[in-house]
This record gives sequence, structure tokens and C-alpha cells, in this order.
Amino acid sequence: MAPGVVLFRFNFSVFKGCPLNKSHIRQGFAADNQHLANQLFGQQNKNLKQVERILRVRIGSKGLEAQVEGDPIQVELARRLLEELHSLIKEGYPLYPSDFNYAIRILSADSGACLKDIFLDTVFISARKKIISPKSLAQKKYIDAIRSNDLVFGIGPAGTGKTYLAMAMAVSSLTKKEVSRIVLVRPAVEAGEKLGFLPGDIAEKVNPYLRPLYDALFDMLDFENGQSLIDRGVVEVAPLAFMRGRTLNDAFVILDEAQNTTAEQMKMFLTRLGFGSRAVVTGDITQIDLPTGRLSGLVQAERVLKGVDSIHFNHFSDRDVVRHPIVQSIVQAYERARKDEPDFGRV
Repeated sequence: MAPGVVLFRFNFSVFKGCPLNKSHIRQGFAADNQHLANQLFGQQNKNLKQVERILRVRIGSKGLEAQVEGDPIQVELARRLLEELHSLIKEGYPLYPSDFNYAIRILSADSGACLKDIFLDTVFISARKKIISPKSLAQKKYIDAIRSNDLVFGIGPAGTGKTYLAMAMAVSSLTKKEVSRIVLVRPAVEAGEKLGFLPGDIAEKVNPYLRPLYDALFDMLDFENGQSLIDRGVVEVAPLAFMRGRTLNDAFVILDEAQNTTAEQMKMFLTRLGFGSRAVVTGDITQIDLPTGRLSGLVQAERVLKGVDSIHFNHFSDRDVVRHPIVQSIVQAYERARKDEPDFGRV
């Protein structure tokens, strides 16, 4: 039997004594060699058990072979999953347990998707040798859009990688000398907390708002290198108010939490871009902290700028959440509540 062949007739000894449900089918898959099978199946079939739990199928394995039983659609998805992940491992991709969740989401949305085109699209390798790459179809489109447009908007819920991937692209561009500096910007809008009485000068007062950008930067570069770039002005982290009157040439600019910009602030920011610069604007329009009655600059920008050349809007959904699985459930629960309750979020 040739390696990697999908088996449609097989002696499923692991299911002996378990009759096949009339509505179920059985399919099999064979790895190229034992090393690849061990990586794919996991220690004591840990990875296969994860697939069983998510797709609600039954999977048995023996040697290089895995056999799947269940609903025809789910069985085909499981077989396709094993096939695609097997190809990834052959390319040297280090498979993590979370990758099974991401891969299932991608193949569920598009059964014809090629995981190698997505997972092997390395954006940046962090100081800790962590490979940063897309983990969903939307993330792949987002990365491709940043590569080919001057201005990209990433709009969607928390945990979808909007800011993190933008930061990875910025650091990658700086490393390749495509830009000479990175400018990271956030509006200093309070989300229920009052920070005006904190000690220090204006920069120190707004520092808590900028902390997430520092965290993302230091996650990609070790602290010393990241701090050195900041000290030398190669990386600038600043509140949006500090951008007025400036022109940003030869820079990769990221505006984070853009849903909390006013319409005037958004226009001001977008007109700061100079020659050789590109910008990524990220935000979640379901978490606007502006005072009642103030129009979000992000919401307005999408209406005004849609269709303009070299500007791209990339939307994320709860299916693109790449944090702890519970974050996806939380986002989905709030989205259901927002749709079902007209007065949701109001006193």
C-alpha cells in the first residue's frame, strides 16, 4: 500500500464488536513513515483523541494507519485534516495541539483550503524562535492585504490576532529594512477607569493605555533589543494626540483600538502618512468606549473609504479567535446577547 493513500475498504479490527451505524461510514489514512505517524497521531493518540472530541467521530490507529468512523461529512473532514496536517509535518512544520483547532476551523469554512499555504506563510520568527504565521483564512487574507496595500483596516473581536500580526509585519518590515522605523499609536480613551490622577508627566499617565503594544513588541523581540529600539527612537509608542501636526515618512504605523478614535482624530491620523509609509488600523466596533453621541472614527472610515485604491478592509469573526478556546465562547455569547437584546449594554 502506498504511503498517504486513503483507504475506503479496510479491516477495522480496532472496531471489532462495534457494529457500524447505518448512517455512518469508515475511512482510513496512512502516514508515510512511523516518525510522521507519531507526530501526527500524538503520544498515546493524544492528537487523534482531540480530533475525535471536536468532530464527534471515532478514530482508531495501528502502526502508520488511522481509521475514522462517523457521520460522512465529519469523517471526510477528519480524513482531509489528517492529510493536510501530514503534509505540513513533512515540510518540517512543528505541530502544536492548538493547530488542530485552527486547522479544523479553516477546513470547516473551506474544505478546499491548503493548510501549507496558510501555516507555512511565516511572517516573523520571534527572539524565542516562535514562528508567527496565520492561523485562519481571515488572518491569511489580512497578511496578504498588508503586503499589497498602503493602508489596511483590521476589524473584529478581541483575540483574532489583529494587532499581534500587524506588529509582526511591522517588525519584519523593519528587519528587512523596508521601513526605517515603527510608530505604534493608541487613543487614550478610558474604558470605565479614571487614570488622570496617576503620578508622573503626561507620557507616564498615558503609558497604561500603551502597555499592550509594548507587550506585543517585547513578545517578538527580547526585552533588551526592544527597549534599545525604543530608546533610539526606531520604535515609537505614543498616544494618538501626539500625532497631530506630524508627517510620518518611511514608517510602518499601527493605530490600535481605533474604535475609540473620534471622526476628527481618525482623519487627522490618516493624513499623517508620508512617503514610503504604510499603516494598519485595528479595532473592534463592538467595544466602543467613546462618550454617548460621539461617532467612532473607525465606523465612519469604513463608510467613507471603502473602494478607495490601496485601502483594504479585513473583517474577522469569532471563528478567527486564536486565544484560549474559552475566549471564542465568550465572544460568541456576547455577540448573541447583543443581537437578541436591543438594549444590551445600556443601563
